[in-house]
Amino acid sequence: MTRRIEDYALIGDCETAALVSNRGSIDWLGLPRFDSAACFAALLGDEENGCWSIAPVDREARVSRRYREGTLILETRFETQTGAAVLVDFMPPREPLADLVRIVIGEWGEVDFETLFVLRFDYGRTVPWVTRADDETLTAVAGPDQLVLRTPVHLRGTDHRTVGAFTVRAGDQIPFVLTHCSSMATHIVTGDAFAALERTEGFWHAFSDRCPAVGPWSAAVKRSLITLKALTYEPTGGMVAAVTTSLPEWIGGSRNWDYRYCWLRDATFTLQAFMHLGYFEEAKCWRDWLLRAVAGDPSQLQIMYGVAGERQLPEWEVTWLKGFRGSRPVRIGNAAASQLQLDVYGEVADALMQAYKGGLPPHPRTGALRAVALEYLAGLWREPDEGIWEVRGARQHFTHSKVMSWVAFDRAASAVATTPDEAATNRRWRAVADEIHAEVCAKGFDPQLNSFVQSYGSKQLDASLLQIALVGFLPPEDPRILGTIDAVMTRLMSNGLVRRYDSGVVNDGLPPGEGVFLACSFWLVDNLTLVGRWDEARALFDRLVSLTNDVGLLAEEHDPRTGEMLGNFPQAFSHVGLINSALNLHRVQGPARARACHENVEAQAVVEH
Repeated sequence: MTRRIEDYALIGDCETAALVSNRGSIDWLGLPRFDSAACFAALLGDEENGCWSIAPVDREARVSRRYREGTLILETRFETQTGAAVLVDFMPPREPLADLVRIVIGEWGEVDFETLFVLRFDYGRTVPWVTRADDETLTAVAGPDQLVLRTPVHLRGTDHRTVGAFTVRAGDQIPFVLTHCSSMATHIVTGDAFAALERTEGFWHAFSDRCPAVGPWSAAVKRSLITLKALTYEPTGGMVAAVTTSLPEWIGGSRNWDYRYCWLRDATFTLQAFMHLGYFEEAKCWRDWLLRAVAGDPSQLQIMYGVAGERQLPEWEVTWLKGFRGSRPVRIGNAAASQLQLDVYGEVADALMQAYKGGLPPHPRTGALRAVALEYLAGLWREPDEGIWEVRGARQHFTHSKVMSWVAFDRAASAVATTPDEAATNRRWRAVADEIHAEVCAKGFDPQLNSFVQSYGSKQLDASLLQIALVGFLPPEDPRILGTIDAVMTRLMSNGLVRRYDSGVVNDGLPPGEGVFLACSFWLVDNLTLVGRWDEARALFDRLVSLTNDVGLLAEEHDPRTGEMLGNFPQAFSHVGLINSALNLHRVQGPARARACHENVEAQAVVEH
């Protein structure tokens, strides 16, 4: 059976996460953090690289699955000719004695199950030393790591695997509890599976029950919100772009990247989604993480960091993993962390202003950080960069990068001045913003195409141009905005969805081959909403919502030929797009990221706080 990305569901504890297939196999998990080396890595190899399956012996069993309403507790139901049972999978947040819990519950009749537990540390390479601590407990040790598996099911070892068989009858509840600890720990205690289930359900309801209704898309918005929460590293407030590495942007291709890190750009969009839904505590945690990660020198600003703010993210290849459906290489780390991407300065400036406008308590470092960052950017914005799509070729003068540089100075110039010195500084930043604005309009717009273009002097388009209206660079009724929307729809659409690049041209220094980028299609929804083309916006949005898998999750990209998901999964950028576009359509008041336009007219907020 060919695996698909959409066959997986997410469980997590806001510190790390696992992917569970629709056949009851956990094929991806790193402990104790999102970016830790995986101990189950079959997702990027095969079962010999680590997996944990609990499934009926009858391979013809009918399977359905769902999340418990408002939670990240996954229920996979198996029905055979002799009975039915449900596999409940979850990871208890803030639970030191249980990292992952699986409970098999009998519904009717009886079902024969088997379990296969193949543990491989270090991304599927290192076989641990497995010991039976007592009749119900196994320990597995390799180097600094130890995993403890506790269950009443009798397990036995065979050929570096652990297997077991059991029968579930109506009313039975059979638990499995997996706990990570130091290999030096000798006094091992594991948690109670059923108490952990009750606490986990309470945790998620306490979070998701606050989500406001968003018209016909309320369920999709809540599921996306829960997913974003699951991508948040709670100890620091940082948020990973996805929980996986190296899921391919094209099956068999080499565009396989590690997304288990915190991109400032992605997290900034997420901050605003949290605030628009009224989740100000989560927004504050991210704002505070940002200020810690950025530190004191704006010349050292990175586009991404580790979940605790780490700066060193060296990229290397896992040669012993064959990749998802043969898509190699498998990469750990991300060399793009060292790139120059000017748009990040605008994203950060915008996020801090939106945090202030949203009512977050001020942070004492915000003003000082903004001042030094703008001074640095004032001497940098004229330089070419790698841009939002992280090209690994020559730097270019990307139009989007210049527009976001304008955003940084525009937002600073719009700040309230309380002294003559502050007023003078604001006038200076307004002058820089006006200079950037004039240059972009002169060099980034092509009158023959009646559209803004990817980079100065280019005839190519890319989807980042859809951000021009959303950040208020020009008013939505401006003919150049309308022309750009039409050009994107004419030249970047594939089977009704938006590609990142023009006419399939990929000029980012990498081999060709990728799907349509879902976040870009949500940006088109926002643009159509902004200019009053609401029927088109809703039709496209409904199409995008239909691309979620059976449990409401989205990957980074979509294959327009086969309909399969592509790229890392689940993808924060895609779920943020769903939330913000739903809010825009529900309120019909312009984009969720609405900003002051270049005349400094304040746009109405998408959600009243």
